[in-house]
Amino acid sequence: MDDHSGHTLFRSQMGQLLFLTSIFFLNFIARIIFSPLMPAIEKDLAISHADAGSLFLVISIGYFVALISSGFVSSILTHKKTIAASAMILGLSLFGISSCDNLWGMRLGLLCLGMGAGLYLPSGIAALTSIISSKHWGKAIAFHELAPNLSFVVAPLISEAFLSFFSWRVALRFLGIISLLLGIAFFHWGRGEKLHGQPPGFSSLKTLFMIPSFWLMILLFGLGISGTLGVYTMLPLYLTSEHGFDRNWTNTLLSLSRISGLWMAFLSGWATDRLGPKLTIGAVLLITGLMTLLLGLLSSKYMVAIVFLQPVIAVCFFPPAFALLSLIGPSSIRNVAVSMTIPAAFLFGGGIIPVIIGIMGDAGAFDMGLSIVGVLIIAGFLLSFFLKYRNQEETGNSN
Repeated sequence: MDDHSGHTLFRSQMGQLLFLTSIFFLNFIARIIFSPLMPAIEKDLAISHADAGSLFLVISIGYFVALISSGFVSSILTHKKTIAASAMILGLSLFGISSCDNLWGMRLGLLCLGMGAGLYLPSGIAALTSIISSKHWGKAIAFHELAPNLSFVVAPLISEAFLSFFSWRVALRFLGIISLLLGIAFFHWGRGEKLHGQPPGFSSLKTLFMIPSFWLMILLFGLGISGTLGVYTMLPLYLTSEHGFDRNWTNTLLSLSRISGLWMAFLSGWATDRLGPKLTIGAVLLITGLMTLLLGLLSSKYMVAIVFLQPVIAVCFFPPAFALLSLIGPSSIRNVAVSMTIPAAFLFGGGIIPVIIGIMGDAGAFDMGLSIVGVLIIAGFLLSFFLKYRNQEETGNSN
């Protein structure tokens, strides 16, 4: 097949790629929309900062359980039906949460939302790589991965648009309707109806669990997610309650500060190829940790600048981290390494870290909570020196 016909084929597959990317975008935004909405939710339900942080932990628990189980689900339903089910569960969960008037109802709804979200990624990637020609996988996956970074930008804007005229409940119902419609549409017109997932086998898990660097990568991924999602979830509460920022300005600032993520990940990928993943991940963790530490130490006068600078570096974590994760064991267990690492890391960075920050906030030490997270991320820089992995030619040497 010549280049012209190959590009023509890729363009013909863009509809399905856009379909999957849209579902992934809703999948991600449904989880992070609660961050810019949280000051309004906290006031409406009269909950504490620690209670607010616990809501992100509940999402992470549901995400962890579903992502671990996704191979079993897709082996029964097929990838297409799993993707459709994920979107529809998200939609129904958002509707349920929008009607809650107490903390435990919110937690139950968010647990379901996290479980719905966790079903998507393995099936989404499997469907994408089956729909798109292998020679275009790089472009297709890069396009698909725009969804999370775009979500960080769009979520505060959606939040502020609805809070200015309606309530946080209407915002969730709006997202719920879109997610339901996307799920139903993918069930009817999506591809991947004959593709079944494979649950992880015992032998591959045993091999993976015997590698010390695997456990270290879980911790490093957890710290990397702490610097991005963990800080993002509690930042609106911190800026409004501790620094007196106006809610509208806070959400605008939160959105603008994440625009850099749309291209910084590509720069990080270039640095990974030039400097190597181990050196790149160490540098990113060190700078991210210092920036996060400054979030807790600096006065309001300098807060806008540091809110912009911190995510610029934090988003650079993932390209070298995924490169390292693919090199810590045999290539045959690469997919299992990803499916085991990401859920645990999200549980820590996107769940436990917000709770810690919230508890410190209730104790009158919100700034100290962020500073502690910064110190933990800096510790990740030191831990990265202990990583052992194969070189990219798979010669078996450690670096």
